[in-house]
Amino acid sequence: MSSRSPRRRRTRAAYPVLLLLAPVLAADCGAPPPNRAPSGGWVAPTGLVTGGQPAAPAPSAIPSGAGPSASSARPRTGLPHVFPVRADDVAYHPTHSAYPGTDIFVDCGEPVVAVTDGTILEVSRVDRFDKRGPRGPHNGGLSVSLRGDDGVRYYGSHLSAIADGVDAGTRVRAGQQLGRVGRTGNANNVCHLHFGISPECTGRGDWWIRRGVVWPARYLDSWRRGGNREPAAEVAAWHREHGCPKAPKTGGGDS
Repeated sequence: MSSRSPRRRRTRAAYPVLLLLAPVLAADCGAPPPNRAPSGGWVAPTGLVTGGQPAAPAPSAIPSGAGPSASSARPRTGLPHVFPVRADDVAYHPTHSAYPGTDIFVDCGEPVVAVTDGTILEVSRVDRFDKRGPRGPHNGGLSVSLRGDDGVRYYGSHLSAIADGVDAGTRVRAGQQLGRVGRTGNANNVCHLHFGISPECTGRGDWWIRRGVVWPARYLDSWRRGGNREPAAEVAAWHREHGCPKAPKTGGGDS
């Protein structure tokens, strides 16, 4: 019995040494300690949520003017689409003079809304149209263009007012008010909304594309009935065939 006692004492004495070395061994192996709240509760690592998906940034962390662009966002399908004017008494033609587009005739002051979810590209809050000046760049008067998350640019012009907070880079939802119907620009003193559908192209200043390159009437017919016909495929096909052409020599139309 006496010969085994010293061995037991040496074994017990090793335990405190191993306990002291444990944190050092853990650090050397790269095992970080769990994040803990001041009270000692566990905190999820930054940027993760349940299931390991990246956490969405807080609204305050999104820079002003940030939003999808042609190079950074993949077009989506199945988005809701709504008629661009919120009014009961409306009329429009299936065709338009000089180029594809539609004039939606409705009383001045009726709300103009976003056709689908997307990001505002351009806003004109000042009517710079002059009959003596060049036709084209300022024909639309007060206007708004929207890049839908479906990859399509939607344009509305001749507005009487632009809604507060609607600026380039602003995110909007389908049905959100953008402004009100008017007769600014080259509207021939008739209250209406000029509505155009096109690819984004430069996204700024390309009025000859922005005013419309595919006929909108069949999409308007669908949206007015509560349908969801999507123009993305037709717009993409037009873009593949034509690219982003240069400005025409003459403006034409009311845009």
